[in-house]
Amino acid sequence: MIRICVRATPRSPVCTSIPILLRPTCTARQFSSSSWRKEDPRLSNFGRELVDEFAVMRDKYDTPKNTIVLAHGLLGFDELRLAGQFIPGIQYWRGITDALAHKGIEVIVAAVPPSGSIEARSAKLAERIAQQAKGKRVNIIAHSMRGLDSRYMISQLRPTDFKILSLTTIATPHRGSTFADYMFETIGPRRIKRIYKVMEYFGFETGAFAQLTQEYMQSNFNPKTPDAPEVKYYSYGASLEPERWSVFKPSHAIIKPKEGINDGLVSVYSSQWGEYKGTLIGVSHLDLINWTNRLKWFFWELTGSQRNFNAIAFYLDICDMLAKEDL
Repeated sequence: MIRICVRATPRSPVCTSIPILLRPTCTARQFSSSSWRKEDPRLSNFGRELVDEFAVMRDKYDTPKNTIVLAHGLLGFDELRLAGQFIPGIQYWRGITDALAHKGIEVIVAAVPPSGSIEARSAKLAERIAQQAKGKRVNIIAHSMRGLDSRYMISQLRPTDFKILSLTTIATPHRGSTFADYMFETIGPRRIKRIYKVMEYFGFETGAFAQLTQEYMQSNFNPKTPDAPEVKYYSYGASLEPERWSVFKPSHAIIKPKEGINDGLVSVYSSQWGEYKGTLIGVSHLDLINWTNRLKWFFWELTGSQRNFNAIAFYLDICDMLAKEDL
């Protein structure tokens, strides 16, 4: 059991005890998107509601003819090994890379510094792709903050060692995050500096965090990072109504009043960029990369409920879409 306390208001802490990943945060039946659209005018362009389209894998998916680049989010990695070569590593794209490769899709996983600035991560991203793509044409699929790195790389770095055909972002905070704003306001400048010193002592960069605020994204990053006309941009968002024991309950409660429906870290409003392909209903920020504990679904199915999301089916469908777009 882990107990988390976060102050939703200056005098009102939100505390919850969390059994990590034992049950899904919600189901589609618990979520009413139509009511939210009435309450929040920002969500008039809510997009297609993806309730259980990716619950199971289809028999056939088209294979894109060009290479797929999987780009991880903030604090992400390719493979994390906690016990050297003795125990299998933890993959960021859990089972997804292997599933795509099994379908004959050429996949590149591009790891970068987990918490560096967008500029630093973008430069490393371009370097990693160039090393592996070797002049090929690529389609980038980016989770969370990595979508921002990819946008900056496309717009500002303009790599010539490979050709970018498309960028698909998944729950990327294109307009920043209320949760980032809240953390900076609550912690305060002095304590932020102390935290940064500790992180830097252990080898972590800290440039990414301030760039997640709404002010930075909307007043600085977006105006200076226009889309490239030759690249196609697609995006997906996700939403959930977390149970009281969910790890996302505190952050969801902070984001919801100001940005509306969200996946526990990023709102649907902030996720939309380019051609918005739809909103995944009842899916958390970590469900999107298949970090859903199998035991959680086992207990969930004992109650008679059906699993509504399979991350591998979702990524195969994105590749199928890219193939049909001749990308």
